[in-house]
Amino acid sequence: MSVRKLKPITPGQRFRVVNGFDAITTDKPEKSLLAPKKRSGGRNSQGKMTMRYKGGGHKKRYRIIDFKRNKTGIPAEVKSIEYDPNRTAFIALLNYQDGEKRYIIAQNGLKVGQNLVSGTENVAPEVGNAMPLSQIPLGTIISCIELRPGQGAVIARSAGAFAQLMARDGKFASVKLPSGETRLLLLDCYATIGVVSNSDHQLLVSGKAGRSRWLGRRPRTRPVVMNPVDHPMGGGEGKSSGGHPRSRNGIPAKGYRTRSKTKASNKYIVERRKK
Repeated sequence: MSVRKLKPITPGQRFRVVNGFDAITTDKPEKSLLAPKKRSGGRNSQGKMTMRYKGGGHKKRYRIIDFKRNKTGIPAEVKSIEYDPNRTAFIALLNYQDGEKRYIIAQNGLKVGQNLVSGTENVAPEVGNAMPLSQIPLGTIISCIELRPGQGAVIARSAGAFAQLMARDGKFASVKLPSGETRLLLLDCYATIGVVSNSDHQLLVSGKAGRSRWLGRRPRTRPVVMNPVDHPMGGGEGKSSGGHPRSRNGIPAKGYRTRSKTKASNKYIVERRKK
């Protein structure tokens, strides 16, 4: 993984830091795994804007990703590592021995020609292999983790994300999540060995406002410049500060806990994330 700093030949390129894309092996996606991606521009079925600051952006096609890794016991060869416009991580195209092709989230260190397998029997805890938490050695770095068995990966899927398997007790495993939270998960939940690819994503610098527009993000109005009717932090004479930082509907923005104290899954949280 590497990043490149561009020469400042234009104002937009002066501070620009781009991905080196060293890990990418092809720029042609697998056609059978593409789906159309319709965009709403933040409008609902009546055409009214219900989500602000969204719209425009480059046209995309969705890559159908196998988050469940439920093709167990059948080896698959990594055919290519590809860019995915819908996520920060890179994706890998797998060719299974029975002829099926699937996309998965690529892990750091995945190479073309490497063989991967998922399941419970004869699966080594090597990068890219998927297996239940009951089969993974303690202390292993994992990613793409299921919250409920059979649900498909929902935790640690973005670029550079990883969790760590800490302990096992009864039918639960204790996992330290990317946020710092330690949580109990059922041993039947699947996880993939390794760190999610493209860990240099956090080092990128867009360089100009136009790149946000290409990603479908419209300009955001700061609350302190709004009127009192529009936001709790608006109003005042001249350049007034906004008072206590809070959201549009009055919820404090910094450090305020919004999680329900009676939420059923609270008992599975061993240690809360740090403030």
